[in-house]
Formats: sequence, structure tokens, C-alpha cells
Amino acid sequence: MASTETSTTSTTNDFSGGKTAPESGYVVPSRPPPNLFFLDFGLRLLLFASAVTALVVMVTSKQTKLIPVTVAPSSQIFLVSRDAKFQHSPAFIYLVAALSVTGLYSIITMLVSLFSIASPSPSPKTLFLLILFDTLMAGVMASATGNAGSVAYIGLKGNSHVNWNKICNMYGKFCRHVGSSAAVSLIASIVLVLLVVLSSYSLYRRSR
Repeated sequence: MASTETSTTSTTNDFSGGKTAPESGYVVPSRPPPNLFFLDFGLRLLLFASAVTALVVMVTSKQTKLIPVTVAPSSQIFLVSRDAKFQHSPAFIYLVAALSVTGLYSIITMLVSLFSIASPSPSPKTLFLLILFDTLMAGVMASATGNAGSVAYIGLKGNSHVNWNKICNMYGKFCRHVGSSAAVSLIASIVLVLLVVLSSYSLYRRSR
């Protein structure tokens, strides 16, 4: 009788592949969270392109015009050469500095993304640091873009309450460069916010 039970058990084990699942304590391994650093790398590449583009457009915004000036005693009109360039405004200098730092930062973080793509499970510490520095850079870029945009708007519309005259009717090329640079800088700010959201989501998935 014992031999019959043994043979029956052996037959059952043979049909099941020689393995019997434990009745309790068996934990099904969970699938690792998806590696989203491919998307992260693409966004950082877009950040680099937008920062460099905005920087180049801003630093090439110089324009020279001949401005008529009236001399009071003789009422004679003279043409004086005046330049309009980003160095004349602290807001534009701040934007150029912010774009330069953002471009360098995007290169460094692109390298981090490349190393993380090859890793099956990136470190939560890496994600936390990316969230921290991306948030910092997003704040810097947003403030610089807002400052430059406000000055550009005054140059376009002027301000009659404080007798600030508009200059874009004379310096059209300069204003187009400044406006384009501010618009592209806004794109860079939005990309940084998306990077913060992406890294936060990846960290959340790894904490579950």
C-alpha cells in the first residue's frame, strides 16, 4: 500500500514537472517599475536645444539706429548713433545667465540619463536629486523669463503712467530677438516642470 502511494506521488510530480508549489508563503515576484529614462533623456535634449536657441537669439539681438536729437539753443537736429543690446537691461543679463546655466545643467543631466537607461532599476537617490535640482532650475528659469518678458512688454507698449516710451517702433529687430528668446525660454521652463513631474512619478512607482 505504501509503495502504491509513493508511486502515485511520483507520477503526480512527474506530470507537474517534478515540482510542487508550497501551500503557503509563496510570493509572486512583482514586475519592476518601467524605466522612463528614455523619455527623460528626450526631454533633457529638448531642454538643451531650447536653452541654447534662446541664448543665441538673445546675445545676437544688438541693433544700431540713428536717433534724431534736438539741441535746445539752436533747435538743430542731429542724428546720434545709439545701440540697443541685452547688456543694457539687468533683466536680459539675468536671462542670459540663467540660460547659460540651464544649458550646462542639461548636458550634465543628459549624461546621468544615459547611465540610468542602461540600469535596470535606477537608484531612488538619483531620482530624488534630479527632482531637487530640476525644481531649482525651473524656478530660476521661470523668474528669469518673467523678468525679461515684463521688460520686453514695456519696450513694446511703453508705460504712459510713468512716461516710459516704447522703443520697438524704432528697434524692431532687437525687440523681435528679445521676444523670441523669452518665448523659447518659456518652453525651457515648461520642459523643466515636465521633468519634475516625470521624476516624481518614477520615484512614486518605486516606492509602491
